Amino acid sequence: MPQHINVAMVGHGFMGAAHSQAFRVAPRFFDLPLTPVMSTLVGRNASATTAAAEKWGWEKTANDWHDVVNDPDIGLIDISSPGSTHVEIAVAALEAGKHVLCEKPLANTVEEAETMAAAAAAAAERGVYAMVGFSYRRVPALTFAKQLVAEGRLGTIRQVRAQYLQDWLVDEDGPMTWRLDKAKAGSGALGDIGAHAIDAVQFITGQMLDDVSGLLHTFVTERPLLDESVAQTSLGGAASTERGQVTVDDLALFTAKLSGGAIGSFEATRFATGRKNAFRIEIAGSLGALSFDLERENELEFYDATAPATELGFKRILVTEPEHPYFAAWWPTGHTIGYEHAFSHQLVDLLTSIDARTQPTPSFEDGLQVQRVLDAVDRSSEAGSAWTTTRATATANGETR
Repeated sequence: MPQHINVAMVGHGFMGAAHSQAFRVAPRFFDLPLTPVMSTLVGRNASATTAAAEKWGWEKTANDWHDVVNDPDIGLIDISSPGSTHVEIAVAALEAGKHVLCEKPLANTVEEAETMAAAAAAAAERGVYAMVGFSYRRVPALTFAKQLVAEGRLGTIRQVRAQYLQDWLVDEDGPMTWRLDKAKAGSGALGDIGAHAIDAVQFITGQMLDDVSGLLHTFVTERPLLDESVAQTSLGGAASTERGQVTVDDLALFTAKLSGGAIGSFEATRFATGRKNAFRIEIAGSLGALSFDLERENELEFYDATAPATELGFKRILVTEPEHPYFAAWWPTGHTIGYEHAFSHQLVDLLTSIDARTQPTPSFEDGLQVQRVLDAVDRSSEAGSAWTTTRATATANGETR
């Protein structure tokens, strides 16, 4: 019989709901070596936390994350709270011997991410593991794309294009949320959705983004503040007449030089009018190409340049066969899955690695690498789109940046 692992989750917003769904569903479809028990949900607002726990099936609640870090019965802590909280909770949890799953981006700064990666490395030596939640790695079509690249089906990778297009901020009178506050979120479209594009490209190609040239822009600099005393909106509250300062980017554009010689172009925006969640990746190589769009997430387009001229063209692959990544556990061929399933796959891989006492991926070190890319894009934009390295460099006092 599989062992049980008691889970505490910090945060119960959008990501908390997605993670709760995974904890409920994954053990019922996959034969897991460890069965997660939804023990404790943590949130600052007692009534809201209780309501979320009842909705999603958490056994009990807490209003201070220190309570679960110090609880000897908790084995895994899931951090689904804003980026400003990640470093303190993760480091404390790892030092207390808890495994950690932390949402992306790993932290709000490179320095915080370095602290987290160091804590994770020290914990791993004691058999305690940490993983950062880049869930799109677990979309079967993207995992399959990585397999095709690894098998050499695309030949030498020459060019990469990645876009993450949303439009939920187009209304300039849409209210302020924590995602628009740099102190809480770290960055805007760049870190929120651009981080996914960076990680996915590096995951699929096996190449790191070494140098970047970027432009960040904020279209709407002030927004109505939320008034929590009146009826709630879908963004967390109702707008008041007072306006707050937007301190993050609305749009991130950058080019990149990859470690294997490929050149990439990236776009992340929450102002792409009409685009709801269009995460698109196209990779071109000497022998072929592939194309993916999250709005058609069960499909992958593949171009085989070695085919006869009379047969050239992108081929649509429906990624729903039992032989495709993760799909054997789900439905019969052709029956598609959705956004939430990637979180179940993420949990499967995490628990399998914890049981095998091996480092799950993406690790905190992987998260740190993405954080360095985000930081380099930010610094490049400040310097007028100058080419900026993502690699750690020594400062005058001997520290690394």
